[in-house]
Parts: sequence; C-alpha cells; structure tokens
Amino acid sequence: MLDLIGVEKIDELFSGIPEDCRLDRRLDLEDPLAEADLQRHFQALAAANRVDDNWSRFLGGGYYDHHIPAAIDHLISRSEFYTAYTPYQPEISQGTLQAIFEFQTLICQLTGMEVANASLYDGASACAEAVLMALRCGRKRSKVLMSRGLHPRYRELVETYVRYLGVELVEVPLAADGRTDCQAVEKLLDQDVAALVTGYPNYLGAVEDIETLAQLAHTCGARMLVAVAEPLALGLYRSPGELGADIVVGEGQSFGLPLSYGGPGVGFMAVKQKDMRSLPGRLVGETVDAEGRCGYVLTLATREQHIRREKATSNICSNQGICAVVVSIYLALLGKNGLPKLARDNYSRVSWLQEQIAALPGYSLPYSAPVFNEFVVSCPRPAAEILRSLEQQQILAGIDLAEDYPEIENGLLICVTEQNDRKQLENLVAALQGGAA
Repeated sequence: MLDLIGVEKIDELFSGIPEDCRLDRRLDLEDPLAEADLQRHFQALAAANRVDDNWSRFLGGGYYDHHIPAAIDHLISRSEFYTAYTPYQPEISQGTLQAIFEFQTLICQLTGMEVANASLYDGASACAEAVLMALRCGRKRSKVLMSRGLHPRYRELVETYVRYLGVELVEVPLAADGRTDCQAVEKLLDQDVAALVTGYPNYLGAVEDIETLAQLAHTCGARMLVAVAEPLALGLYRSPGELGADIVVGEGQSFGLPLSYGGPGVGFMAVKQKDMRSLPGRLVGETVDAEGRCGYVLTLATREQHIRREKATSNICSNQGICAVVVSIYLALLGKNGLPKLARDNYSRVSWLQEQIAALPGYSLPYSAPVFNEFVVSCPRPAAEILRSLEQQQILAGIDLAEDYPEIENGLLICVTEQNDRKQLENLVAALQGGAA
C-alpha cells in the first residue's frame, strides 16, 4: 500500500502533525479484563468523581450555562427521536424529518433569514463551512476578511479549512469600543473579497454594528457572514437577517444542551433563498404525497454519499438529529415571549455586574460597546493570578484573555446568565475587590 501511494514509511502519513504532538510510545493501557472485572473497574472510576454544586461559574467563551427545562429530557427520550439517525428512507423517518423541518423553521425565525439547513456539528465548523460556501458563491474571489472579535476557535478552524485552498485570510482590527473597526473594513475591502466575517455578539461580548458592516461588504459584492456563538442574544437584539446579513451561522448549545465538557454542540446555518443550492449539509422540505397527505423529505443533500463527488459541496455527514430536536423543543417551550424575557433577564444581570465592577478600585471596563452576557474587565494584576485566587473561594470568575488577546492589559472575560443569582454576583464583586491586591 505504501509503495502504491509513493510513501516510504507510515510516519510520513502523519507529517502534517507536529512532532511534539505525536505519541512516541505505545498506549499506556492495562491488560485486558473480563467483563465483570471491567464493570467493577469503571464503577470504581465513576465513584471517584465529585459533584460540587457550591461553585459559582462565570465562564462563557462560546459555551453557556443556561437552565434546561425538565420537559426536554422527557420528550427527547421518546423512541422516535433517540433511535432515529439519518432519514434516508422518508417512509419510515417522518418523525425525524419533521423534527428537522421544525428546527430549520425556528432557525429562520430566529436569524431573520429565508432558508436554514441541518447537519452541522457546531458553531465553529458551521462558520468554516460558511466561509467555503461564500468562496463558492464568489466564484474567483479568494480573500476573506475576519474580525479580530470573531471567536478565536472559529478563526482557527477557518484557517484549517482553507489552508491548502490558496485563500487569503485578512484580520480586521477592533475599534476602541470593542467592535469591528468599520474604517479598517472599508480600507480592506476590494473586488477580491468573498466575505466579511464577524461575531454577533463577538467573542468579547460586544454587539457588532452588523448593518453598517453589511452595507460596506455589499459595496464590493462580498457576502456578510455573521457567526452567533450565543444565540440567546437574538431574543433581545435585531436579527442578522434584518440587518443585512447574507449568511448566518452559530452554535445552538444555549438552547437546552448541557455543557458536557464542550460537546456535542449543534451548529446552524441560514441563508437567503438565492444561495440555497450552495448550502452544505441537508435541507428537509415539506411536500404532499400522491393522495395529498402532508409529508417530509430530504429536498437537498450536498454530501458526495448521495451524489457524484465532483458535484458535492460538503462532506458534512451527521445530522446532529437529537441535538436539533433538543433545540426545537427548547425554543417551542419558551416561545416568542419567553425567549425575549429570558434574554432581558440575562442582560439586566450583566448590566448590574458591569456597574459594580467598574466602581472597584483598580478595575476598569476597556470597551464601551453594548454587550450581551459577556464583557471584558481590565484587572489591576494578571487575570490568571486573580482567577487562581478566586478558585480558592469556589468561584470560576471567567476566562483569562492573555493568550488570545494579549493587547488587552490583564484582560478577563466574565459571563453572566440566569443561572447566576444576586448572591453569586455580590460574592464575585467582593471576591474581585479582595483579590485586587
């Protein structure tokens, strides 16, 4: 096999992986165990886990701690949901197909767009797939502008996706208020730009001026790509579609999915009707059968498993069905009144905490843009030191921005949701004041 593909040794197949990331020894596994012994072994490991609900958590950065209604666990346990995988045969998959159709409909309502798909793994991969889509739609355009405020992991994945495609990625700096610098965008735009990509809100919690950015992108024929890591914000702020976005992607974890150490997530993507046939993943449509009865089918599917490889636009292959069902149930439970109410609740808690921290000696809020759920704090000493100090008080106070945003002096990203009550907020303020020295 190696001779056939022109490779001398197996190690060459892993040349793309840095040597310091490769394991140069055998896996450190114990000898095989009988089934009963293996069960006892895992039970002993599970018993070592500790669940401590006394911690206060102010972590965000793309995954958020929101309340999950008890009804969700009950409803997704129905057999038509948890046994269904990919609805290849519509005659036996009507339940799953309808659930995905409802998911697509809700995403369109949430984002203000015309068409949404299913089948995206998470917000980061959805963003990367959207960049590829913009490049396809832009024909010979080969440049993409990405805001400095876009989630760092989203940016990294986009870089990975386009590494060998001859695409130029250009970073757009942030303005003094924490949002994408519109003047910089205007200077960087040209006829070779396929898309302008920004968060909404961005990674630092700032709510971007999508309307202005979209107008600028459209002046040179580029698409406005908006990535939403915290979709609850769309319950409070105008939808990206209303503001002129061409492609809206994001992560739906906030809507009923547990944190679970960072996954699984459920990516979403919504576009204008004109770009429907360039969508990756799958699109479920509603139709009628020969007797006029309503039914659901896979209307578009862009994976090469279904069509000729040269015609495929994506290799996205898992429809994330159960996660999409969770999102649909969550949004249906809250409804058009409950979602804005929850969003306003989150916003009010963040506003109160901002005021309290800004008044602390040595602390400041470096950005003035409106925010949702998250905001940046400049601390009187390195954020890592303060975080370690507060952990001793069972407070996870936020994310140290030193690695991703070294330009923010002692930057700390703090997130607040409805899970943080008034007592937790007051304790955080007191702990920050005590940890300033």
